[in-house]
Amino acid sequence: MRFFPASARPLAKVVGQDTKVPLLSGRRQVYINLDNAASTPALEAVWRRVCAAGTWYAGVHRGTGFKGYLSTALYEKARETILNFFGADSKLDTAIFVKNTTEALNKLAAGFPLGSDSVIVTTGMEHHSNDLPWRKRATTYHVQVTADGRLDLDHLQTLLRRLGSKVAVVAVTGASNVTGFVNDIHSIAQMAHAVGARIVVDAAQLAPHRPIRMLSHGHPKHIDFLALSGHKVYAPLGSGVLIGPKTHFPDQPTQPGGGTVTLVTQKAVQWDQLPAREEAGSPNVLGAISLAAAIQELARLGMQKVSAHETRLTDQMLAGLREMSHVSVYGIPDRKVHDRVGVVTFNVAGLPHGLVGAYLAYECGIGVRTGCFCAQPYIQTLLGLTDEQVAKAHEVAHRHGQPLPGMVRASVGLYNTERDITALLQALAPLHSKEKQQELRTRYSYCPADRCYLPAGDNSCWEKYARRTFRELARPLS
Repeated sequence: MRFFPASARPLAKVVGQDTKVPLLSGRRQVYINLDNAASTPALEAVWRRVCAAGTWYAGVHRGTGFKGYLSTALYEKARETILNFFGADSKLDTAIFVKNTTEALNKLAAGFPLGSDSVIVTTGMEHHSNDLPWRKRATTYHVQVTADGRLDLDHLQTLLRRLGSKVAVVAVTGASNVTGFVNDIHSIAQMAHAVGARIVVDAAQLAPHRPIRMLSHGHPKHIDFLALSGHKVYAPLGSGVLIGPKTHFPDQPTQPGGGTVTLVTQKAVQWDQLPAREEAGSPNVLGAISLAAAIQELARLGMQKVSAHETRLTDQMLAGLREMSHVSVYGIPDRKVHDRVGVVTFNVAGLPHGLVGAYLAYECGIGVRTGCFCAQPYIQTLLGLTDEQVAKAHEVAHRHGQPLPGMVRASVGLYNTERDITALLQALAPLHSKEKQQELRTRYSYCPADRCYLPAGDNSCWEKYARRTFRELARPLS
């Protein structure tokens, strides 16, 4: 089998990049993280900025001390940095800090002004977070996906023509967290605006890998709302952001409380201006600073350079997987990877997806993700499952403690190298052997409580190392 050379260097260093983890064999090796679509490690430059800012940390907005003043300035500067990075208009748009993309989309859906006959158009490839919140607000229509998993823009156009001015929102992912396919959000925006709808883009998977510009408000391809998570763009501490036009947020906050008001009496409330009225409670100051720092670092590296680096890795992964007759790749497994980010899903013939993931983790030191990736309707479509088959699989999972049908997902980041991809391909290559597959089935068993496969035999070396590391991290601070 042909593998690419392990010559490429990472674009930047992340915290813990050289950390060694134990294997069931008792050996330790440097951990290979190919689960970046779920969460990215912190960039070292970002972590240094957070530590430096922590020296000056204090409560923001109404503190009179020097640290409070400085923390407030850094917090608001972070907002400005984020607006500028995505080409938002600071006079017309606001950036509201939240925990993550899920909270951003729930906040937006909860407060979105809708008429009695308004409908929502979302897609069959969405993460649950850009689907379920909208279902709670209005009748929701789903744009179909093609057999290979791409968005069917003809069906979107058909829906928009039929529903017309009833469509209030077109909610779409910028890049799929299952196949990595990148959607043409600006063309979709133009289609949405033509019927008077707003476009909401879930940018959680797009922002770390491709440049995004929201464009001017008068532009027909303008992006109205953008939501993303810091933990997917190499920023720690649990912050995210929702960007959108100031005039489109409700006059009353979706979550009232401290910091959302200018006056409260026993009989009346006067709500504050944006973004304050949508950021209830004490904000995650260091989280906002880390998100802005990560964006600054991405800008310094250059998003085109990031895209080119990750495209090479994705190309290498797809080329290697295509040579394995026992591996099925979802989405088009060709080498035209310009319209997909580095997310690749696959299955190994004869093995459950969770067992493949356990083998990679326990025996190869490679972290991937298995399951449905919070996009169950999309997964069901890609697997070709009927409604009856889905219902039966759910019943079996519920009654007999078996996993739902799913996939294995490997996803790259800017710090991964060709060596990481080669390690994955070399680990998957021997799984074509029936003897190897039977061996894995005897060494692992499915644990319904943990919803994963665990080693069934002696794993004392792995467990001892895990317990020792846990004790070190969890012990009381002296």
